[in-house]
Amino acid sequence: MRMGMKMKTMNWLAVLVLFATSLHANFVLAQMDQGEKKAQGGSAPADARDPHAYSDGFSLTASPYVQSGSPQLKLADEHSFWAVLGDRFEYQEDSKTGSETIVYDLQAWYGTTFDRLVIKAEGDIASGTLEESSTDLLWGHALNAYFDTQLGLRFDQYNEGKDRQWLALGLQGLAPYWFELDVTAYVGDNGRTALAAQAEYELLLTQRLILQPRAELNLYGKGDPENGLGSGLSDLALGVRLRYEFSRQFAPYIGVEWTSTYGDTADYRRAAGDDRSDTQIVAGLRFWF
Repeated sequence: MRMGMKMKTMNWLAVLVLFATSLHANFVLAQMDQGEKKAQGGSAPADARDPHAYSDGFSLTASPYVQSGSPQLKLADEHSFWAVLGDRFEYQEDSKTGSETIVYDLQAWYGTTFDRLVIKAEGDIASGTLEESSTDLLWGHALNAYFDTQLGLRFDQYNEGKDRQWLALGLQGLAPYWFELDVTAYVGDNGRTALAAQAEYELLLTQRLILQPRAELNLYGKGDPENGLGSGLSDLALGVRLRYEFSRQFAPYIGVEWTSTYGDTADYRRAAGDDRSDTQIVAGLRFWF
């Protein structure tokens, strides 16, 4: 009986000792924290680094990125950026006739990550004359992380034919498996409709040598005899280009492109004395800034 009483008393004493030790340890740590905080107070040392030296003097209240209201900076997706991309600026030579053409395919944009003004321009120059061209003026809005929707106008110009204007609605971005897609539907006057689609893929042979397959097609809802265009599938172009990137901004390339026309468009070409399909050897420059 006495042994049991002694054991209980010893247990209680052990608990009290542990509790007192814990309280003492917490008190000592609290005193140390307060001492450290006090030690950090007061004036900065004479050789302390200037906190603004690494930001060129910019701060929450004085910089080009300050927003009105409470002190805050603009996030990266709130900044306005611009870029110009020359996807194709090339010389083409027909493998059969030897005819020479300069082709350009340019794109420029200005705006934020979510909303931007987009200009697309492409055309063919032969014998110093702009044979045909198309220019899109679009407003792009980010649909998600990979695709932008685009709404605007397109202007087609023909050296021999009738100019056309279209309302454009498109989708541009990066599809699964890293295919770059650009698909646009058009509505014109007198019930005219059209659909243009482009797809590209970049295969990195090395970090600088890149093989780029490319496909493009155009469809029209109704024929346009004045411009030599038939309804349905009008033309299809398949090409491959091999470029060497001296830098991301400067990359010369060589390649080959096969183009074929279909339906009434092919008939119009034959009536004009041209082949319904041809193959071009191309050499050009891809650039952006």
